[in-house]
Amino acid sequence: MAASATPRGGAAQLERGFGWLAALGVVLVIAGLVGLVYTAAATLTSMLLFGWLLLIGGMVGLLHAVQSRGTGFLWLGVIVAALNLAAGVVIIRMPDEATVALTMFAALLFLTAGLFRLVGSAVVRGPQFGWTLLLGAFDLLLGILVLISWPGSSQYVIGAFFSLALLFDGLGLVATGFGGRRVAGMVSDRIAAAGGGRAPGASAPPGGKSVPPE
Repeated sequence: MAASATPRGGAAQLERGFGWLAALGVVLVIAGLVGLVYTAAATLTSMLLFGWLLLIGGMVGLLHAVQSRGTGFLWLGVIVAALNLAAGVVIIRMPDEATVALTMFAALLFLTAGLFRLVGSAVVRGPQFGWTLLLGAFDLLLGILVLISWPGSSQYVIGAFFSLALLFDGLGLVATGFGGRRVAGMVSDRIAAAGGGRAPGASAPPGGKSVPPE
């Protein structure tokens, strides 16, 4: 009985862990939906979060650079940390201007990726020719749309991307959590069924009949 109680307890604990994972996914889905409704607020929130992450990363990088002052990477670490700190301060102090610049960068990135995919699919013509061509056309169209409405598009582009990322990540966590809970429940039921039909301390010989303890 004690031997079967431990696996059952582990399966129950695993089931609770998957439940918390599904709950986190629901929270992310709700946050993504709210961000898609209030894209301007989501844009400002994501930029401030990005700025603070750069600040924290810069401070951590500076500490690591000071700790590794005996190596040849001291000045490289200091320069990278200083750039992260400066970028974080600029984004936090001027989030609107940083959003405009980042939106322009995103539009150029989509345009470049779309052109490369279109040209690459036309030259290579591999087995995924259709999907690559479709993705290239989508990236190119998205970059053109963002660039045409720039800088007005900067108020909602970053927030929409951030909210969509939260939404899809949350859906993935919900699917993983519910699927994991189902598998853990099946394992727990099998352990209970296997341990319930055997007397405490009895062992099962190869013949299939349990032998009571002496």
